[in-house]
Amino acid sequence: MSVTTQIRELQATLPKDVTLVAVSKFHPVEAIREAYEAGQRIFGESRPQELAAKVPQLPKDIEWHMIGHLQTNKVKMIAPFVALIHSVDSERLVAEINRQAEKCGRTIDILFEVHLAEDESKSGWDTSELKEFLASGAMAQFPNVRPRGVMTIGTLTDDIELNKKEFLTLRELFEELRSQFGPDFDTVSMGMTSDYKEAIECGSTMVRIGSMIFGERVY
Repeated sequence: MSVTTQIRELQATLPKDVTLVAVSKFHPVEAIREAYEAGQRIFGESRPQELAAKVPQLPKDIEWHMIGHLQTNKVKMIAPFVALIHSVDSERLVAEINRQAEKCGRTIDILFEVHLAEDESKSGWDTSELKEFLASGAMAQFPNVRPRGVMTIGTLTDDIELNKKEFLTLRELFEELRSQFGPDFDTVSMGMTSDYKEAIECGSTMVRIGSMIFGERVY
């Protein structure tokens, strides 16, 4: 199936309150342009260098999301244009995003990445660490960062019940934290090609879908 067909099918079948991030990492500019022409405007990339190289080649109204692990020394590459950083996993990274956002005269939206998967290699805050950090009031030092919600990557498994458990845990955490941030805190980013339907059932408001749209990645 073509990129256009896949995008239109997803747009037609996703619930109205769920945002689609088309994960375009490792895919060429031509494929992104095809998805754009089919009506898609939000794209997710995982490597700052690749993202920075693609931006000037594509339409200005694309909303770029950083979804991969982000090193503090790479924040400056994406700070001038990134719309949302999904993978914020430490206070150090929050501080650097704030610093670079201030330099650009911007406020950058972020999601707190929470580690719920059984895979130890995944990044993210431990739930208790994140709650402790937010309860401390430390976010007040970072006026150029706007928390929008939470994100997780489910365990890579055929056990869909395990994934659902992780997704429900993230949704519960989101509800708990929302009282601290008010109406701007509105995003639960969870669910990819293999598990997005279950993630939506469990309260996802944003799904990150790549291979279903663009086919398998060319590394």
